[in-house]
Amino acid sequence: MFKYLKNDLPSSVVVFFVALPLCLGIALASGAPLFSGVIAGIIGGVVVGALSGSKLGVSGPAAGLAAIVLTAIGTLGGYENFLVAVVLAGIIQIIFGVLKAGVIGYYFPSSVIKGMLTGIGIIIILKQIPHFFGYDAEPEGADSFLEASGENTFSAIFNIFDNLIIGSLVIGVIGLAVILFWDNILAKKAKFFTVIQGPLIAVVLGIVFYSIFGTSGSLAIESTHLVSVPIPEDLDSFIGQFSFPNFGAITSVDVWVVAFTIALVASLETLLSVEATDKLDPDKNVTPTNRELLAQGAGNIVSGLVGGLPITQVIVRSSANIQSGGKTKLSTIIHGFLLLISVVLIPTLLNKIPLSVLAAILFVVGYKLAKPALFFKMYKLGWKQFVPFIVTVVGIVFTDLLVGISLGLLVGVVVILLKSYQNSHFLHIEDKSNGKHIISMTLAEEVTFFNKGAILKELDSLPNETYLELNLMKTRYLDNDIIEILDDFSTKAKERNIDIKLVSKRGVVENPESYFEFFRSKPKSKISLS
Repeated sequence: MFKYLKNDLPSSVVVFFVALPLCLGIALASGAPLFSGVIAGIIGGVVVGALSGSKLGVSGPAAGLAAIVLTAIGTLGGYENFLVAVVLAGIIQIIFGVLKAGVIGYYFPSSVIKGMLTGIGIIIILKQIPHFFGYDAEPEGADSFLEASGENTFSAIFNIFDNLIIGSLVIGVIGLAVILFWDNILAKKAKFFTVIQGPLIAVVLGIVFYSIFGTSGSLAIESTHLVSVPIPEDLDSFIGQFSFPNFGAITSVDVWVVAFTIALVASLETLLSVEATDKLDPDKNVTPTNRELLAQGAGNIVSGLVGGLPITQVIVRSSANIQSGGKTKLSTIIHGFLLLISVVLIPTLLNKIPLSVLAAILFVVGYKLAKPALFFKMYKLGWKQFVPFIVTVVGIVFTDLLVGISLGLLVGVVVILLKSYQNSHFLHIEDKSNGKHIISMTLAEEVTFFNKGAILKELDSLPNETYLELNLMKTRYLDNDIIEILDDFSTKAKERNIDIKLVSKRGVVENPESYFEFFRSKPKSKISLS
């Protein structure tokens, strides 16, 4: 694991700077104590990172759960009662892993996963634009189109010039310029510039800028535009930031409903992120999904026990890890320890980091996820790939992550049904012979009720006085619905003077009525023809 420390250490620093404001922002959006987000980030890095089979995935609090958490805290009567649901959710996720429910992750269409990555990239950029200009009405980490402040993604952008903070904009531009210059020029000149990452330099410059100009004058930056880590006065007040579950609420039905909801949503978001991370991974590692559910479950149990928010694997931090050159899970684990060490030892220093500098870092992350070239690539693959892709992108931008992915999956299923409808058979019409059309219909390898409409339409459109050769040589399974259609047609064919020859691995049948009747009598819903 330590073989790639020279890659993992600088990458973990970048992930730390990305994760810190997101942990705090998601906690704020969830109506939970600010420190609860940091706890979830630490456990997501150290505990889940150690147990997970993912080399590059990074876990922590997720924006997709913020609305659920906000509602649940009020419904359950307090944060301590909510923590019981988090612990139970972790146990349920472990059960999912034992039952090997992680296999679901392998069935997400590639077009939807790519749409998810692109949509998240666009959302990162759009949501960070106000922060870049010093308009910080919405917490970091929000991903919903409709914002808690009453605005939406685009109205917040339109309002930045009425709320412009010159100091934030200046250091944001400087930070972005440093990152781009560092990545595109200096990193190609010497290895030193790959070990010390551009985002770290940008953050250091941000702290220096605030220390010099940030307290007064035209370049002043107020504390509301800086990172806001809770600062404990002593050890007791630090320990006082931890909350503990009230297990007296475990008998409440509402607690169990919330627990199952968190477990289900967190598991789905994790599996989606796993698939997306594996696609971004330049080394093409494959994450064991059932082990990931076990790791996430363990993480949520620990997080709930000490006052943390629910945890999932999250693509923003994972993609930042990949883009920064991370190679093993050590990067994830180190980032968790950096969160812990920093909030204990240097919270005052962290609170001098302008949010606009962190927005500059996230701009680069977002752009690398949503490069324009990907749209052209998906378009060239054809509408069956492009439509689910673009629906997912638009859905994420104008709703939120989970709704956007659901829309993309729905369209993906419709496309699969259309492809199944179209690919049920192949029809070949030959020249007339002896006054009859010679038509050969070859059925696909597996024909199910999805193909019922296409085959029925084709059979009904056959002209009278036809000689039909129905070829089942390649067909391994016939759904009972298709058997019934063919059986009924064999009866109607006599009235239309249509002769049928059925060709299968069982031989050639000139009079197939008995053949279909034989299969209809089978108790199975699918008939083997091999």
